[in-house]
Amino acid sequence: MSEKNRYLHIAIRAAKEAGKIQMDHFGQHQSVTYKGAFDPVTEVDRVCDQTIQRLIGHAFPEHEILTEESPFAEKGSPWRWIVDPLDGTTNYSRGFPFFSVSIGLEKEGEMILGVVYIPLLDELFISQKGEGAFLNGKRISVSQTDQLGRSFMATGFPYDVQAHPDEYLRYFRQFLRQTLAIRRPGSAAIDLCYVAAGRFDGFWELKLAPWDMAAGVLLITEAGGRVTDSEGGPFDIYSRGFLVASNGRIHDQMLQAIWDINNA
Repeated sequence: MSEKNRYLHIAIRAAKEAGKIQMDHFGQHQSVTYKGAFDPVTEVDRVCDQTIQRLIGHAFPEHEILTEESPFAEKGSPWRWIVDPLDGTTNYSRGFPFFSVSIGLEKEGEMILGVVYIPLLDELFISQKGEGAFLNGKRISVSQTDQLGRSFMATGFPYDVQAHPDEYLRYFRQFLRQTLAIRRPGSAAIDLCYVAAGRFDGFWELKLAPWDMAAGVLLITEAGGRVTDSEGGPFDIYSRGFLVASNGRIHDQMLQAIWDINNA
């Protein structure tokens, strides 16, 4: 097995083992604690995190692993795994069936691999730099929609939305007026995968963490889509900035809608 295929093999194995843990406990009572006023974590989050770290750490002990649920240990390695062991924790803890595992691999600051697993649907999204995006082994691509007014969109709100509701709702109102429909399912990793697969035409959100989007951003670009900041520039997954993702065809229209709000 080549080294590149070994990375993918371990990522898929880790994602599926975490997904199995999630399914084994889904629908059961969850003990929930909070990292902040509105940022929940369950024991399943922690067990999934430990499982993924164990598998990656055993296979690649020199690599760094950045996860949502554990302190980051910097090793000075060019390789960094970026992991959300359970994206959609609030959904999961309430029995709402929209959650996932997200695993990305970065080399020298560039995303080279992304895996997102949705265990309830048994949907495995994978991408490798320069090799396209796939869902359960079949190549996927972004949608052909080229009018914002016909676009099916997704978004999410940061955990501080209650402190700054008007800041986030102004963008929601703008896109509500200018698009066909908007959904807010509660797992950014899945939202991004759905853009890559052509299920959504576009997605925007502010203040996402790297683990929320590392894998999904690569999936979109490998599926022929576009990801930028709110001004159309390169997006830094570590910036906690304004992520704009689309099929590419409506991207400039999305940016114009955001510009109109910011300059009203």
